[in-house]
This record gives sequence, structure tokens and C-alpha cells, in this order.
Amino acid sequence: MKRRDFLKGASMLSIGALATGCTRPTKEGTANITRAICEKDMGLQIYTLGHELYAGDLSANLKRIADLGIKNLELAGYDPADRKIGGIARDEFKKMAEDAGLRIISSHVNPPTIFSGAAGRENRTGRDGYFSGEMKNDIVESFKQIADDHADLGIEYLIQPMMPKEGINNTNDVKTFCDTLNATGEEIKKHGVTFGYHNHNMEFCKVNENSSERFMGDILTRPYVEGEQIIDIMMRETNPDFVKFEMDTYWTIMGQNDPVAMLTKYADRIQLLHVKDFVVLGESGALNFQNIFNKFFENGNQYYFIEIEDIDSGKQFERLEKSAAWLAQQDYVK
Repeated sequence: MKRRDFLKGASMLSIGALATGCTRPTKEGTANITRAICEKDMGLQIYTLGHELYAGDLSANLKRIADLGIKNLELAGYDPADRKIGGIARDEFKKMAEDAGLRIISSHVNPPTIFSGAAGRENRTGRDGYFSGEMKNDIVESFKQIADDHADLGIEYLIQPMMPKEGINNTNDVKTFCDTLNATGEEIKKHGVTFGYHNHNMEFCKVNENSSERFMGDILTRPYVEGEQIIDIMMRETNPDFVKFEMDTYWTIMGQNDPVAMLTKYADRIQLLHVKDFVVLGESGALNFQNIFNKFFENGNQYYFIEIEDIDSGKQFERLEKSAAWLAQQDYVK
């Protein structure tokens, strides 16, 4: 199926998705939805704001986020080298967030070895790098510190947001990658934190036992092969006791899959949600957010996070404000 045909079909499901919901007055007593204090548990992946989050006064910017009705944060920008978040000491960042009325629920962190080798070893991705037993041990070892630092923040989830862009060519490669995820999740669980994996569209590429096409990280650039989707192999080969999943709605659509079908098929594995559109939430009509949220909540889940790409646009706060306002109006969102 061509992508435009898939998106056209998906958009038909979105008719009637808009609804009026949050109508409580703001602190100023007006009906300005963008600042409405709603009984919703809205979250934000801070990657959305890029450099805008740290421009000027970070504490003021965090309060600005809270004023939009957002209560929960998912972090990005933790650096294992300095153990800071966007250059800010972890305890300082946490205090500013709490002072703003925000809770830090989750964090996105790639292992330092995912694109280059640990301890000065370079270009260790691919068959002779990331997937070697030595590299697996490096990754698990690096996550001990990462998990410790995040346990100190009191977070519930630590999410790996990426897979290697090279080196996954066939079914066996995916299984080997899953072995590393399992070992990582087992280690992180010892620290009282739940480990998870976040998808892009690359996980919807297909592989088989003999496929050898170089993996470029995008379903649209990888030659098509008959086989099984990487995401389905990952669901089967990862241990549910150690590895959960965070589904990105936009990237699932871009991978030519139905988010509701994924939430139905993997109801016990997908525990977090990235709520993402082409730009501002609700504008494209390509995602049926009502059905997505209904199934997500039906599965007993709670945490979802707004995420917007194109972080160098200079318009991220503006887009976040519009997205939060739209989300606040949807009566099916909790």
C-alpha cells in the first residue's frame, strides 16, 4: 500500500474526532482554553521544545508549560558524560519542575554505545560492534549509572528511543538486539525503574532470515522484502517482565500501521503513548485520536506525552500551546 493511500484511509477515520470538553474557567475567570486548568493528566516530552526550553529562565519556562494544563514531563537530553539534563544538574532540574507543579514521569536515554563504541572504541555499530557480546556488556554496564541517576529523580520509566540505524538486516540481528534490550531491562528493574522502548517508523520494516539489505533507518528508503515486521519480532523476543513499549502514534502511522490495532494486539506491552501529529495536534486529520485514546485508556494505561518534531523551528512553544489547547478540548482525553 502506498503511503498516501494509507494516510487517506486513516484520515477518513478521523471525521468527527473533534469535540468540546474542557470548559472550566481559567485563573483569570475567562474561557481561554489555552490556559484552562483541566482535569486531565496531560504530559509533555520536553524534546518538543528543543532550545526554547532553555532560552532565558528555565524555571519560568517550566511554569509556562504548567500553565498550559500540562502536569507530567518526559525528559530528553540527559547526558551520561556529565550526568546532567540539558546541562542542568539533575536535582536542580527536578526542583524547578516540582516548583512549577510538574512531575517527571519518564526519560528518554540512548545508551552511549548505540552509535559509537565505549571506552574510545569507534564505529562499533553493526555486526562487529553493537551486536557483539562485548558491546552488549558495555551497554548494560552504562545503564547502571543511567538507571541510578534516574531513580534519584523518582521516575517510573526509562525509555530507549532508538535502535541502531545500521546492522539490523535480518531476523537474527533483531533477536540479538532484543537480547541486549532484555539484559538492559533486567538491570534497570533492579533500580526500581521500568525499562521501555519507543518506536519510530523503522521498526515497521520487514526482515527475514536471509535478508541482507542495509538498514537505513526509514521504511521509505529500505528495499521491501517479504518477512516479518521488526516491531513484531521485538514484541515476541523481548521479555515482558523487563521490556515495555511506548508507542509513537505519528511514527506508527508513518510505518503504515494502525495505532489502534497495535494497542489491541499488544495491550499488555504498550504502556506509554506519544501523542504526535504532522505538526500541531489535530490539524492534519490523519490520526483518529479519539479511537487511539479510548483504546489506550481501556487497556488501563495513564501516561501520554505530547511531542512535536522540527525542534529548530523557533515556533515550538507556539505549537505546544495550540496542541495543548486542542487536547484539552477533547472530552475523551483524561
